Amino acid sequence: MKMIGVGKIKQYCNVLDKSLSKGKQEVSLSAFAFLFSELVQYNQTQVDNIAELERRLEDAGYAVGARVLELLCHRDKGNRRETRLLGILSFVHSTVWKVLFGKVADSLEKGTEHDDEYMISEKELLVNKFISIPKDMGTFNCGAFVAGIVRGVLDSAGFPAVVTAHFVPMEGQQRPRTTILIKFAEEVLRREARLG
Repeated sequence: MKMIGVGKIKQYCNVLDKSLSKGKQEVSLSAFAFLFSELVQYNQTQVDNIAELERRLEDAGYAVGARVLELLCHRDKGNRRETRLLGILSFVHSTVWKVLFGKVADSLEKGTEHDDEYMISEKELLVNKFISIPKDMGTFNCGAFVAGIVRGVLDSAGFPAVVTAHFVPMEGQQRPRTTILIKFAEEVLRREARLG
């Protein structure tokens, strides 16, 4: 009797075992844009005002951020996490951004007026790229989803912060850039001061 397939053991690779930082993108841009548009439209039907819609998008992003941190730390960093403020900011600005958007964020800056504020700026944030906002929605910013992702990563790493998305007009540009404003909790700054 001959056994079929004996001697040929095929290795199956689970999607959870693949590295996030290597390889090609798994989701097409058009599929992401469609799915994100549906997320925005669904949440829009569930709220009464723009602030509530942005909060719901931020909450959805928060869950994504917490999971992204777990995956990146587990797979690529051997379960190690950043323990310093500048380390976690650099991690978000470069590693997390590259995994989510295929490139490092345009800039990471420290606020000039407050020591607890940092800004990640993106000239053309992917979630705002294909969105046209009706005039009656005023200052609605889909970047609230990305702000939620950043807050999810920071919170899960032990760096609680208030994270918001803002449009910043740029001279000579038709569309404003998106700035993710990070305002760390006082406990983070006290811990950082102790670590020196």
